[in-house]
Amino acid sequence: MKITAVKGFPVWVGRRNQFIVKVETDAGISGLGEGGISGRELAMQGMLDHFRQLLVGQDPRRIEHIWQMLYRGHYFEGGKIVGAVVSAIDIALWDILGQSLGVPVYQLLGGACRDSVPCFATPGSLTGPECVEGAKEFANRGWRFLRFGVGMRSSERSGGDGALFEPMESIDLAARWIHEVRQAVGPSIGLSIDFHHRLSVAEAAHFCQRISDVNLMFLEEPIRAQAPAAYQQLRTMTPIPFAIGEEFASKWEFLPYIEQGILNFARLDVSNVGGLSEAKKVAGWCEVHYIDVMPHNPLGPVCTAASVHLGAALNNFAQLEYRHEIEKSIPRDLFPTFPVIEGDHFPLPTMPGLGVTFDESAAARYRFDFWEAPKLHRHDGAFTNW
Repeated sequence: MKITAVKGFPVWVGRRNQFIVKVETDAGISGLGEGGISGRELAMQGMLDHFRQLLVGQDPRRIEHIWQMLYRGHYFEGGKIVGAVVSAIDIALWDILGQSLGVPVYQLLGGACRDSVPCFATPGSLTGPECVEGAKEFANRGWRFLRFGVGMRSSERSGGDGALFEPMESIDLAARWIHEVRQAVGPSIGLSIDFHHRLSVAEAAHFCQRISDVNLMFLEEPIRAQAPAAYQQLRTMTPIPFAIGEEFASKWEFLPYIEQGILNFARLDVSNVGGLSEAKKVAGWCEVHYIDVMPHNPLGPVCTAASVHLGAALNNFAQLEYRHEIEKSIPRDLFPTFPVIEGDHFPLPTMPGLGVTFDESAAARYRFDFWEAPKLHRHDGAFTNW
């Protein structure tokens, strides 16, 4: 079997773009992958154009060999764009292998470690009474794990570009409403908060003190992850578990966080970290250190499917991120087949490969459109993190 074509599809899907990669073979089997750097789809397409020259004519079943060739086969190793495109190609190759053997991908990753893949939901942001109602609704529907975002005071929201985010005000709101949520849902629901790396070490420590009685399951990305020493400092200031890693583009970026005992949940993203091949390596490393894997999953059907297969095959797996608003925005003509959640979990896949189909002819109806992440500022006009 040989690779005959490698195609990229930056497509607009209602909320933002997705970058779908399709790898075709002379056996009539095609595999799908997805790159994870939202807002930089054209950069991923450019990298894919370079990689295409190396891939056509290769045996797609030599997955590890191809991974090493793409990652190490040029002078400037690594980086977010390289990691995302290698991820998409790697996922597509596992899809091809599963289809060629007539088995779901998770069987190739070691087989099922569980009967279904549990998920956590995101009912909303901690900005007002609606987050309490959302939490109660999800809990009443049987969801056991709920994660919340954070925001700014509703009277000051401007939305989109130029939105206001003042850290101490957000801390006040989040601390107030997570206490209300805990009181509403009781002690048995696992609660967590994602600060989207918007705080400083001092601000994050202050917030952890404010909510020490809530018994959070984890605090996600309170500060940016480029400096492990800063996270190590924060680690000494609070016992709250940390979920870190969604931005990491290889196992090497995970190294200090795993080896120094900084993270408790590895938020690896199969569409950023290097695909299923690299995710399995990170997961095995985490298992040695008693760290559970909790995949980041903000993209589309291909990323979700790959994450489901990964979760099925890992013993040290916690929950998969699931975003209800994303599934609602998926164009059914573009993705005729994809995994569907049942309650708060995904059943084990049964289709060969990933179990996702993509109608290339429909892609022209979902043309790429430029999208940028919101640009946030503080009261004094200073730029701050999204």
